[in-house]
Amino acid sequence: MATAALLSESVLGWSIFALVLLVILAFCWVYIRKYQSRQESEVVSTITAICALAVALITSALLPVDIFLVSYMKYSNGTYKEWAANNETRGQIEDTVLYGYYTLFLIILFCVFLWIPFVYFYYEEKDDDNVNKCSQVKNSLKYTIGFVVVCSALLLIGAFVPLEAPPNQNATQWEKAQYFFKELGSSRGFVALSFSISSLTLVGMLAVITYTAYGMSVLPLNLIKGTRSIAYERLETTEDIDEVEQQIEKLRSKCEDGRPLSSRDRRKLQELESKLQVLRRRDRHLEIAEKNCCTKVGSVLRPLKILLGIFFILVALLFVVSLFISNLDKALHSTGINSGFIILGTNLTNPVNELLLALQPVFPLDYLLITVITMYFVFTSMAGIRNIGIWFFWIRLYKIRPRRTRPQALLFLCMILLLIVLHTSFMIYSLAPQYVMYGSQKYLVQSNMPSTRDVQGNSTGFSSRTCDAAAPEDQCTMTRSYLFLHKFWFFSTTYYFGNWAFIGVFFIGFVVSCCKGKKSVIEGEVEADDSDMSDDEYLH
Repeated sequence: MATAALLSESVLGWSIFALVLLVILAFCWVYIRKYQSRQESEVVSTITAICALAVALITSALLPVDIFLVSYMKYSNGTYKEWAANNETRGQIEDTVLYGYYTLFLIILFCVFLWIPFVYFYYEEKDDDNVNKCSQVKNSLKYTIGFVVVCSALLLIGAFVPLEAPPNQNATQWEKAQYFFKELGSSRGFVALSFSISSLTLVGMLAVITYTAYGMSVLPLNLIKGTRSIAYERLETTEDIDEVEQQIEKLRSKCEDGRPLSSRDRRKLQELESKLQVLRRRDRHLEIAEKNCCTKVGSVLRPLKILLGIFFILVALLFVVSLFISNLDKALHSTGINSGFIILGTNLTNPVNELLLALQPVFPLDYLLITVITMYFVFTSMAGIRNIGIWFFWIRLYKIRPRRTRPQALLFLCMILLLIVLHTSFMIYSLAPQYVMYGSQKYLVQSNMPSTRDVQGNSTGFSSRTCDAAAPEDQCTMTRSYLFLHKFWFFSTTYYFGNWAFIGVFFIGFVVSCCKGKKSVIEGEVEADDSDMSDDEYLH
C-alpha cells in the first residue's frame, strides 16, 4: 500500500522532470547549431557539445525535483504523510535522488576530465594534415592522461581526507587502518565523489564570478539600451572608408616617380589596407543586417525588449540583495569560519527565501520559481560568456558568435557551463538557505501555544515549525544536493567569500555596462583578426 502511494505521489515530480529533459535536449541542439561554425563543424565535437550542455542543464533541473520530493513527504502541519511515515519508504525516495546525483556527477567528471579534453585535443591534432587517425587518437590520449591524473588525485584525496576520527583514540595503528578501510568501503566512495565535485565547484565559482556576475548586468542593460541605428552606422562606415582610401592614395602617390616607400610608410600602408578591408566587410554586414527580417521584427518588438530588460534588472537586483542579506546573516549569526558558516535558522529576512516559502501553499508555484531561478543563472552565464569570450588571463582564446564559433570554443563553452552549474546549486542555497536545505517541510514541537491538528482534525498538542539546521534529524529530511555540496566546511567557507566577490563584480559590471553606449547591431561580427573565410561563411 505504501509503495503504491509512493509511486502515485512521486510520479508527478518525475513526469515534470521528464518533460523538462525533453525541452533541455531540444534547446541544446538549437543552441549549439546556432553558434557552431558551418565550415568547421564536426559530428563528434557537435554531439559532445550538445551532450555536455544537456548534462549541465539536467543537473540544474534536478535541484527543484530534489526539493519537491523532500517537501512532498509532509503535510503543511508538519506531520508525515501515510506513505512517508516509514523510514524505509523515505529512504527509497532519498536513494532515488541520490543515485540521480551520483549518475550526473560521475558523467560530469567523465566529461570534464576525459571526454571533452580528448575531443578537444583530437580536433586540434586534426588541423595537422600530416597526422593520420591513429596518431590523432594516440596524441589526444597522451594529452588527456594529465586530466585523468588530476581526477584520480582528487578522488584519492577525497577518499583519504579525514572527516571523523576513529572512535577509540587509544587504538593501535593497525586498528586505525582497519577502521579507515571499513569506512572507505562503506561511505568513502560518496565522500571521494563529493570532494571531487566540490573541487570542480571552486573552479565553477571563479567562472560564476567572471561570467555570471557580468552577464546579470549586461543582459538586461543591453535589452534596455537597444542597438545603434543601422542607417547612421552605415553612414559612419562610408565616411571612414572614404577617409582611409584618401590616406592610402596619399601614401601611394609618394612612389609614383619610382622611389620606394620608407619602412615607416610601408607599415602604415599595410595598416591602412587592413583597416580598409575591415571597414568594407563591416559595410557588407551592415547592408545585410539592414535588409534582414529579424532586424525589422526586433525594432517592432523594441517596447517589449525594454520591459523585459527592466524585469531582468529587477530580478538581478533582487538576487544580489538576497545574497547580500544571506551573507550578512552568516557573518553575524553563523557558527563561524571553521564550520563553513553554517547558520541555524534565518535571523534576517531574505526576500527570495520568504517568497519561496510564501508560494509553497499554491502548488507548484514555488517549484516553478526555483526552476526559473536556476535557469536564470544558466542563461545569464551564457550571456556573460558571449559578451566576454573565452580568455586565458589577458589572452583571448575564442569568441562565441552565431554561425562562426569554432568547435574548440563550443567545447570550452560547455565545460565552463558544466562548472558554473555545479556552483549554481550553492548560489541558490545562498539565496534561499532554509528552502534549499528542507524545502517547505515543517516539524512538530511541544508548545503552550494553540495546538495544531492532524489530518483527521484531532488536536495533537503540538505546534508546527519550519525546518532549519537546528531541527531534529528524524523530523526533517535534507535535500541530497545540500549533502553533496556541503560535506566539507572549508569549501563552504570559500564559497562564502566567493559570494562577496560575486556581489562586487556584479556592481562593477553594472557600472561599466551603464557607461557603455549602445552596441552595434553587428556587435562582434567583424573584427580585425577574423579571416575572410569566416566572413564568407557568415554571409552565405
